[in-house]
Amino acid sequence: MSFEYSASDDAFVPSPAPGQSFSKAFHAAPSRPESRAGSHEQQAVLPQQAAPIKAPAADLFGLDPDAGVPSAQTPLEAIEAEGLLIPTNTSWLEPVPEVLRRALTDRGFESLTTVQEAVLAAQADGRDLQISSQTGSGKTVALGFVIAEALAQERISPGPTILIIVPTRELGTQVCDELRWLLADLRDGKVASVTGGTPVFRDRQMLAGRPRVLVGTPGRLLDHVKSGALDLSGIRELVLDEADQMLDMGFREELEGILDTTPESRRTHMVSATFPPGALRLAERYQSNPFAIEGTALGEANQNIAHEGYLVPRGSRYPALVHLLLRANEERTLIFVERRMEALDLAERLAKDGFSALPLSGELAQSQRDRTLGAFRSGEAKVLVATDVAARGLDVPDVAFVVHSTPPLNAQIYTHRSGRTGRAGNQGVSALLVPPNSKRRIARLLQTARVEFQWCRTPQPQEVRAELDDRAQAALEAELDAFLERGPSQAHLAQASGLLDGRDAVAVVAALLARKGARKPSQPARANNLPQGRDQSGRGSVRGAFGNSQRSGNSRPSYGGQSDSRNGGHESSGVRFFVNWGENQGATPGRILATVCRRGEVNGDSIGSIAIHPNAATFDVQEDVARRFEFLAGRRDPRDPQIVIRPDRGPQR
Repeated sequence: MSFEYSASDDAFVPSPAPGQSFSKAFHAAPSRPESRAGSHEQQAVLPQQAAPIKAPAADLFGLDPDAGVPSAQTPLEAIEAEGLLIPTNTSWLEPVPEVLRRALTDRGFESLTTVQEAVLAAQADGRDLQISSQTGSGKTVALGFVIAEALAQERISPGPTILIIVPTRELGTQVCDELRWLLADLRDGKVASVTGGTPVFRDRQMLAGRPRVLVGTPGRLLDHVKSGALDLSGIRELVLDEADQMLDMGFREELEGILDTTPESRRTHMVSATFPPGALRLAERYQSNPFAIEGTALGEANQNIAHEGYLVPRGSRYPALVHLLLRANEERTLIFVERRMEALDLAERLAKDGFSALPLSGELAQSQRDRTLGAFRSGEAKVLVATDVAARGLDVPDVAFVVHSTPPLNAQIYTHRSGRTGRAGNQGVSALLVPPNSKRRIARLLQTARVEFQWCRTPQPQEVRAELDDRAQAALEAELDAFLERGPSQAHLAQASGLLDGRDAVAVVAALLARKGARKPSQPARANNLPQGRDQSGRGSVRGAFGNSQRSGNSRPSYGGQSDSRNGGHESSGVRFFVNWGENQGATPGRILATVCRRGEVNGDSIGSIAIHPNAATFDVQEDVARRFEFLAGRRDPRDPQIVIRPDRGPQR
């Protein structure tokens, strides 16, 4: 391929092939008629070879377009004479919309990820997209490619042109940060977010600034729509990011309320790790002839991660966790627990044992969440204990160690959890603490997640102690060698000579070491029956790794008691609650689930059976979260002040 210099454009222009146009922003590739969710869909295929770049030299080489040619030489000679390096291997930029190319190169991109290539290669022809992509696969930048064309068009209303709905505040912040730098060169590409945990008046001030791209959580977005502060009549592109998680969190009603207020002419895109039946039903209702794109299959985003499993009886879970943390040698660690109270209790217990640990859960105020995440990113806190929901959108590139203190419920959750490590080209470790009676289930789960997994022998106290001693010895020797290399002062030499006068040198050093002491945590936790990596008789439940309540025969079960180790620990029987919303008022199981999850700030896994009556309904809440649920759900809610949720006063089953 040859370059021609255009004096009028002051640019290198590659000679086009016959019939080839330079205005095309995307490089199309053949598609295969392979369906993901129905016969109407197609599967994207990546291009086999990218075409050469067609861009002005000023854009291509990062030159100032107003600076002119460096000398009277030919442009190529002038550039070489000035010592400017001409980039090579830039063909990956060719399919990228031209307005986004400089942002990628300034950011240090040298290639695109699989999902980004798949989005650019897709012959979607304006169709809605279903993008299957795992955590850490670069999907936010891929979404930027999707919405760039709509942002180049004229604004048709005071409201946003692009709406991206996310499940959590943290993910919303991450998406905003990514899109801001990517869309920085657009003339009208302002990005803003509205999420829970911030004052409503600030949201309204931000919306008054007419952002072009709006990112938000379902509940807060719907609040602004109902109040009239948010105009969605100009939406051209709507994205449901991590759609499967939003449905799992009970946001279907909010999503439907938002989608029903947007124009039918919009494109609706769904980004999800997988498309379970619930997500497909939502797609069938709101998407038109969707085009399926598989960016990363399960397991692909975890290629830099070593996956390990440890069989640990219930009573030994905390000591086993301490041993793993001690062996991690203060590497940045993320511990996953199932419930918010577990996050608080475990973080407090670890802190008392000398670890710099903090909890991250949905009950924290936004300012406290920001401080917690800031301490974790800066290294002030080495251990973060989080629930699945709270950790959504967590973007800390150098998390070295992920510990699943309670096993995940499915392969998708495992992939999301473990994807927090092994990012940005770093290596990571994902460790599962598994009750022996759950070994087969977890093995099937990991097989579904398509990861290479290894069962490991649980670290024993004496082994951890020996490793700590070796590490401390090596650190002392390194410190001593560095001190001797600098050379001790004469005063220190005189003092040392006096200390050794008439004393054994080894005993003196030992006494000084004992006086210096070791910082906590210094020793492994005490545990009587840590397993040797084989199935043992621990019959503890998968749920409530650090203490569950036992079954009670009272009409109102007690909150938070410890399991009786003699019977292996029983699952909670649940606490029955009442809501004055029944069949005559339009209640359905799905609507009740969404409402009680939002009011009580729990996920669907915490809600048991739901019984709907003509004018009321009852439902069960897991015992370990029931006390907090009663407090939160019992408060008056401005969104539906007529709905009352309280403990059921009727007989238990």
